[in-house]
Amino acid sequence: MPTSSSIAEARRALGQRLRKVREDHGLTATELARRCTWDRAKISRIENGHAPASPEIIRTWTRECGAPEEADDLIEAARNIESMYTEWRLMEGRGLRPAQDSVRPLWARTTDFRSYSQNLIPGPLQTEEYTRTVLRGIRDRRGLTDDVEVAVASRMERQDFLNDRSKGFEFVLEETLLYRQVGPACVMTEQLGHLLQAAVRQNVLVGIIPRRAERSLMPPVEDFWIFDKRQVNVELVSAYLTVKQNHEVTLYLDDFDRLKDLAVHGGPVFKIIADALHSYA
Repeated sequence: MPTSSSIAEARRALGQRLRKVREDHGLTATELARRCTWDRAKISRIENGHAPASPEIIRTWTRECGAPEEADDLIEAARNIESMYTEWRLMEGRGLRPAQDSVRPLWARTTDFRSYSQNLIPGPLQTEEYTRTVLRGIRDRRGLTDDVEVAVASRMERQDFLNDRSKGFEFVLEETLLYRQVGPACVMTEQLGHLLQAAVRQNVLVGIIPRRAERSLMPPVEDFWIFDKRQVNVELVSAYLTVKQNHEVTLYLDDFDRLKDLAVHGGPVFKIIADALHSYA
């Protein structure tokens, strides 16, 4: 499963594609460097993913290799790489509310949502008080502007998408997160009751991976969202990762299916949630 190393992996993949363009047209790295008036080491750094390839570099590279028609596709791949990683300090620099609002267009146009969580109840399934507690913790931990209340309102507004029957939501949760206490016990009691109500919605499928599930093939990973099988967002400690490369999106789709296979659905879900509720009584 890709993590914060995804950018390095994507750069290496792009470098391999550029190397293939060079080799397919019979050029050595030394000859390409001579034609482009570059240092030979520059070719090596790009092909091994140690240096980014700008649009200008890619156009020169493909032109000198006699393959200018491949430039646009390679440039698009390079742009996707550079937009993958957004540090929280940049995303939340103006406060939590703008960060919440920034993803609303993506949610509006998505019809197929898939989410895996091992840390927190996913946003669309959170109660207002659970959300408030989570966002207060983020504010205090990262030293952000205190706009928690308007940020809570923004996230609650986004839950309206659950009422749109044209949108489908699949959630896979680790059972352990039901016991991860966020705020006082009363917050968790209300949250788990709310989760029970959400699980009966016609356009919502909730699966829970039991704590005693056999995990040799598929261990827990970072919380992630898949949007229409085209984009994945991953919440890391330091940053917000956006994955759009087809081969990486496919990795997340495959692992989501593995996680879903580990989960129980239907009646057993309600028993697991009820057992967790009882622990807070």
